[in-house]
Amino acid sequence: MRNSLDWTPYRRSTVGFDRLFDFLENTGSADNYPPFDIEKIADDHFRITVAVAGFKNDEIDITAQQNMLTVSGRKAATKEGEERKLLYSGIATRAFERRFQLADFVRVERADLADGLLTIDLVREVPEAMKPHKIAIGGTQHVLEDKKEAA
Repeated sequence: MRNSLDWTPYRRSTVGFDRLFDFLENTGSADNYPPFDIEKIADDHFRITVAVAGFKNDEIDITAQQNMLTVSGRKAATKEGEERKLLYSGIATRAFERRFQLADFVRVERADLADGLLTIDLVREVPEAMKPHKIAIGGTQHVLEDKKEAA
């Protein structure tokens, strides 16, 4: 399903958000398994919750690489003699891979699995050099006067 919104007016008035608009235009993914929530806990703290009912810790893999977080799961093969005779199977246990695009300076703090929900806590840590800082007006005049005195 294609997104019916036209993002062109917003693209013209923003700088550096091209990836965001590309993401919004391409969100019509047909595969929505497993379901997930993304919540904002604080200004620089986020949580992704993925419903992974039936999966154990050792059947789930979480990988963070650059600006991409990948959560994948694969059920372990059943052992011999443990054959189950299901009358109805409604719990999805198929293999999955879910990718999340992370913003710059966002890192995975921790992950927990409880009650069929995988929670991944994310923290944005902007380096001091990248934070906004005040620039003094007329600061170059002092540098020029120091150079004149040295000559």
